[in-house]
Amino acid sequence: MAAGPGRPVLVVDLGAQYAQLIARRIRECHVYSEIVARDLPASELAARGPAGIVLSGGPASVYEAGAPALDPGVFELGVPILGICYGHQLMAQTLGGEVAATGQREYGRTRLHVTEPGVLLEDLAAVEQVWMSHGDAVTRPPDGFRVTSRTDAIPIASMEDPERSLYAVQFHPEVAHTPRGVAVMKRFLYDGCGLL
Repeated sequence: MAAGPGRPVLVVDLGAQYAQLIARRIRECHVYSEIVARDLPASELAARGPAGIVLSGGPASVYEAGAPALDPGVFELGVPILGICYGHQLMAQTLGGEVAATGQREYGRTRLHVTEPGVLLEDLAAVEQVWMSHGDAVTRPPDGFRVTSRTDAIPIASMEDPERSLYAVQFHPEVAHTPRGVAVMKRFLYDGCGLL
């Protein structure tokens, strides 16, 4: 069942230059999407009846004062969520994981080593090219999450808790510099959210 205007996939803008691109990629997968502000309470997001939620990237550090935040109740809605870059780190921190400045900044084309395909990386080879743009990294995943990939610089490039329909990637699947990125987006939309 495709998500129509009544069942959008909401893209929460956390300050990313790519929020519009994320929404466009979702639409290219024949799924309706809307961009929403990060300060919406969980109840208002739930009232929109989302089929899924995507947390965008952003330039801030999640541990800094004043960094873009999200109503923690969003993670308790039972709605599938995909965190991208900053969204990956925000998900980890909010749910009890750890994020730190590791001194291993990655910017540009990066080799991704898939260690466990899980849901999101099912269609990827053991080594793929992805686009990274970050200075911080998740250093410990929240309880219940499985780490599914790494790079030469960071040990947690993606993680997921499919039992709670929570997924997160440090890389940017929405950009052309991640050649198999659309496959990752489709796995979230079709398998994670149950959309066809």
